[in-house]
Amino acid sequence: MASTFTIPFDNPRNTKTDVPVTCPPISSDNNISKDQLLAFPAFKTWLSSLHKSLAEQTSSTHEFHNAPYKLRKIDIQAVDYFGAGRLGFIKMKADVSNDSGESLPGSILLRGGSVAMLLILQSDDVPPTSEKDKYVIMTVQPRIPAGTLKFAEIPAGMLDDSGTFAGGAAKEIHEETGLSIPQDELIDMTALASASSRVTSPSSSVEDDYLQKAVYPSPGGSDEFIPVFLCQKRMPRKEIEAMQGRLTGNRNEREKITLKIVRLADLWKEGLRDGKTLAAWALYEGLRKEGRI
Repeated sequence: MASTFTIPFDNPRNTKTDVPVTCPPISSDNNISKDQLLAFPAFKTWLSSLHKSLAEQTSSTHEFHNAPYKLRKIDIQAVDYFGAGRLGFIKMKADVSNDSGESLPGSILLRGGSVAMLLILQSDDVPPTSEKDKYVIMTVQPRIPAGTLKFAEIPAGMLDDSGTFAGGAAKEIHEETGLSIPQDELIDMTALASASSRVTSPSSSVEDDYLQKAVYPSPGGSDEFIPVFLCQKRMPRKEIEAMQGRLTGNRNEREKITLKIVRLADLWKEGLRDGKTLAAWALYEGLRKEGRI
C-alpha cells in the first residue's frame, strides 16, 4: 500500500495549504520519506521556483489571473538512489490545475543541476588575439539512455552540492580531461548572457527571479538546469595533439571517456546531437560578438 504525507505550500489566493504527496509502499526500494524529499536539493529548487511562478498569477495582467493554477498533489512514482544511499533521481507527477478543471502537463524527472564546460585550447605559437587554430575538447563516452556506447559531447557532470557551480565545473574538467583549471579562470557564460538579456529585454528579469541562470535542456520533462562555463587555455601544440584519443574519466563513477579534439569552427557539426554543446557554441559566439568575452 502506498504511503502518504503532506507538505506545506502557498497556492495563489490561498492561505497556507497542505499538498498531499503519495509515495511507493514503505517496503519498496522506491520509497522516500517526507524528510528525505524536503531535503533533496532538486526538489527544494523545483518547489521554490514553482511557488514563485504561481504567485505571479495574482497580478491582474497575468494571462492566468482569472483562473489561476494551483499545485494540488504530487505522486512519487519511482526513486533512484546512488552510492551510500544518496538520493539521485525522482520520477513524479505534479497535479497543477485550476478550478475550471484545466490541468498542465506535470510528469517530471527530478534530478537537479549539472555543469557543462566549453574548454577551448589554442596553440601558444599563434597570437592570443587570434580566433585561428582554436580547438575544443569533447568527450566520447557511453550514454545508455541515448542507446549508444559512443556519444560525443562537451565535458559535463552533475552537481554534488559540495561547492559552487564553478567548483563543480573545475572538478569535472579535471576528472574528464586531466587538466587542472583554477576556478577563477572559468567564465560563466550563462550568467553573462542573462545579464545581457536583462538590458535588452527587461521583461525577462521576472523569470530571472526564480529560474536558474542556466540552460534547461528538456523543460517539458525534466528540471535539469546547466550553467555553461568557458575556459580558454593556451598550451604547446604537441600537448594539444597528444590529448586526442586519451582515455580518462572517474572509474569509481563507472566513467569510460575518450577525449576528442575538434576545431572550434567545426564544433556545431561535431556536437550537433548534444544540446549542451550547441548551447555552449551559441553562447560563445553571441558573447564574443557583443565583446563580452
